[in-house]
Amino acid sequence: MTAPATAPTAPAATSAADRRTVGASRPFALLLVIGGALGLFASAVLTLDKIRLLKDPSYVPNCNINPIISCGSIMRSDQAEAFGFPNSLLGLAGFAAVIAIGAGLLAGAAHRRWFWLGLQAGTVFGIGFVTWLMYQALYRIGALCPYCMVVWAAMIPLFWYTTLHNLRTGVLPVPRALRPVVREAARYHWVVPALWYAVIALLILNRFWYYWSTLL
Repeated sequence: MTAPATAPTAPAATSAADRRTVGASRPFALLLVIGGALGLFASAVLTLDKIRLLKDPSYVPNCNINPIISCGSIMRSDQAEAFGFPNSLLGLAGFAAVIAIGAGLLAGAAHRRWFWLGLQAGTVFGIGFVTWLMYQALYRIGALCPYCMVVWAAMIPLFWYTTLHNLRTGVLPVPRALRPVVREAARYHWVVPALWYAVIALLILNRFWYYWSTLL
């Protein structure tokens, strides 16, 4: 008599899941390329302006528009070098990587779970960092940088859609009870980014209302 078949052990099942490759839809891949390109462009402009400012402390960036929209105020702050070097250098490296990943997915690439978890970790760090920078700009520095806001705008969908992709494909395990929530989030995927942008706009309006009201 042959021995009954046994279910795979947990380590074996986990190993199989880790070996599985996961691709991505064309819209998501395009989002990575476009979002990464926007972030890379803004980071490049900020890096060049920072270099000019270091060479000439009297240099005035072209995005110094008024007392509130003032790149120079942001660039001269301690928060602009949170890790001891210009924050924009992180953007150059990070957004370039995002573009490369998106281009690979457009070409049909599929990656293992660890790769997607790495992208997830990167977007979590990115959204956490830009959220901290938003707070610093609004409530500590008291100024806004248009190119910084482009980075904010790019990071929100990059984080949200990467998370949604990983939840839908099983890269991030979802308990059975929460699967309907993920399905609805995917169905109305635009709601979270739209609300996120609306909250930021309201915070900016409220924080600098004393100035905006003078323009009315």
